[in-house]
Amino acid sequence: MAPTRLIDVPIESLPFVDELSTEVAATTQRTWDAVLATVRATGEGRRAQATARALGSLADRRSGEIGRIGSTIPGFVVARSVPPAVLALMGEHRYSRYALVFRIAEQGPDRPLLVSAETRAEFPGRAGSVYRLLVIGSRGHQVVTRSLLRSIRRRAERG
Repeated sequence: MAPTRLIDVPIESLPFVDELSTEVAATTQRTWDAVLATVRATGEGRRAQATARALGSLADRRSGEIGRIGSTIPGFVVARSVPPAVLALMGEHRYSRYALVFRIAEQGPDRPLLVSAETRAEFPGRAGSVYRLLVIGSRGHQVVTRSLLRSIRRRAERG
């Protein structure tokens, strides 16, 4: 089931929060497949759905194929997909509007790929400010994002 509405905001208009990256010793295609598999796995399970529903997320369940625009996982809608280089997820709930953009880039001959995760978000109002403090200020967001990047690297390098 597709979300009742897509998030009609250009990703680049959201304020930059951070960008984390990791090097991956695998082919571009294996790395792309690892990004999709990691995102798919993130959206599985009742906890992800319960959290998305509790926050009032536009997307509260998984639908469609993760690499396709309009597909969803709890908390996110696939807003941009340029295989095998960019997967952009956007989300919106009561306290924030946000994007998580995965990029795969070559660094040159005989060098590993660079996989980055860029976060952009706005946190409107007082409740949004408190939510930002809880998620960004606690560094919890960085812990989760680094974990996603490690999962991508392990999946890609394992082949």
